[in-house]
Amino acid sequence: MESLTIIQPDDWHLHLRDGEALKAVLPHTVRQFARAIAMPNLQPPVRNLADATAYRDRILAALPHSATFEPLMTLYLTDNTSPDDIVAASESGFVKAVKYYPAGATTNSDSGVTDISKCDVVFKAMESVDLPLLLHGEVTDRHVDIFDRERAFIENYLIDLRSKFPKLRIVLEHVTTSDSVEFVLSSDNTAATITPQHLLLNRTSIFQGGLRPHFYCLPILKRETHREALLEAATSGNPKFFLGTDSAPHARNRKESFCGCAGCYSALHAMELYAEAFESVNALDKLEAFASFHGPDFYKLPRNTGTITLTKQSWTIPRELPFPDSPLVPLRAGEDIEWKVTEGRV
Repeated sequence: MESLTIIQPDDWHLHLRDGEALKAVLPHTVRQFARAIAMPNLQPPVRNLADATAYRDRILAALPHSATFEPLMTLYLTDNTSPDDIVAASESGFVKAVKYYPAGATTNSDSGVTDISKCDVVFKAMESVDLPLLLHGEVTDRHVDIFDRERAFIENYLIDLRSKFPKLRIVLEHVTTSDSVEFVLSSDNTAATITPQHLLLNRTSIFQGGLRPHFYCLPILKRETHREALLEAATSGNPKFFLGTDSAPHARNRKESFCGCAGCYSALHAMELYAEAFESVNALDKLEAFASFHGPDFYKLPRNTGTITLTKQSWTIPRELPFPDSPLVPLRAGEDIEWKVTEGRV
């Protein structure tokens, strides 16, 4: 196959940051995606409708001239989130979900939930207004091995949460293990997003040729058997799995430091990376549904009507991109990639 035209995709898990960083990265997403779920882990976080409204306005103001793009907003779940916050968000029409971070799990998650069992009243409100819950599904107990945090979250919390709130729509975000795939497949009203790095890389990749800080993300890359399970799920055609890049921009000096930040930047070339992953198992015919159909269907939104075209065309991923204070290094910087978006949004 030399070219592939698909319905305009959406990104169902995206970090856009704020201020000058937002202005630097937003054009990369807009070039490929019609909509994106904007993560709320700013400093301070997006905790209520007023915060979400203000952040949405800043995103729209940062759009390139004449570009069309719809940011789908989320609230950051904290110990102090109230049912009233949920109702107000639901009535807004543009807040589409609530995001759960365990306190300290990842970048800017210090305001996250300290005990998920204390959130039952909020989950009940979300279930009643049909507002989805997005889960960073890891435990942060220092006694749990970092490669086991996702499985421990399922066993210790998610099974009980799914049982108590059967009608609550849940997205287990950036899944990394076969355990998560199996849970999603066996659970009603449950879906998962999958990132390009977890489809293409495994934990050995972090250490090939030396320490690779730009492959470090949370949840961390897992062993090859898990990568294979994710690729099988993504390319299966099952509507429970859809695209979510978790693209997370961090300046080079924050990644290449004594305590480097977690996150991979893929917004520049996300669809090209997904195309490579799907082609690796002869499943390019399944890419459109994964990227363009399953997400809107789960979120109960209309599918897009525009298209983008990917062409078999070798190019080199830039070694760095302009970013405030220090350059931004994209995922697999300096490597050649065989697909390129040649027609789409500008």
